[in-house]
Amino acid sequence: MPHEGREIAKSAQKTPQKPTLTNLEEICKEDKEVYDALFETMYLDPRKVRYTMDQAVERAKEFEKQNNAHRARVFYDIAGGLAIYEGNVAKVKLFFGKSAKLNPDYPYPILTVPDRAVAKAKEFYEKYLKEEHAVTS
Repeated sequence: MPHEGREIAKSAQKTPQKPTLTNLEEICKEDKEVYDALFETMYLDPRKVRYTMDQAVERAKEFEKQNNAHRARVFYDIAGGLAIYEGNVAKVKLFFGKSAKLNPDYPYPILTVPDRAVAKAKEFYEKYLKEEHAVTS
């Protein structure tokens, strides 16, 4: 029986492993469009972002005045990510819309599904982001 170990190893190699889904993939498994939108824009734990939404917007406006489109876009993206967390669809559209104007080469898929994306993000935060205060709409 010297080959028994090899046979077990070969059978283990042939058994396909089911891929493990991330928490975001699990929440969005029925809606790839929303997953793709959130993957690029939402914060998994926005409480760790060192700017408030208002601060990010102010910084973005400052950089716009300085004609620094790249840095302005970065701060609008931060504000948009925080708007997702707040559940504010109007601000998601506003901030990512400004980012899209500053970077027309990037499609910003969240702008095509903002309502669904914010709803799924809310579901994610309520399930995986443990906090005392509930996420509001």
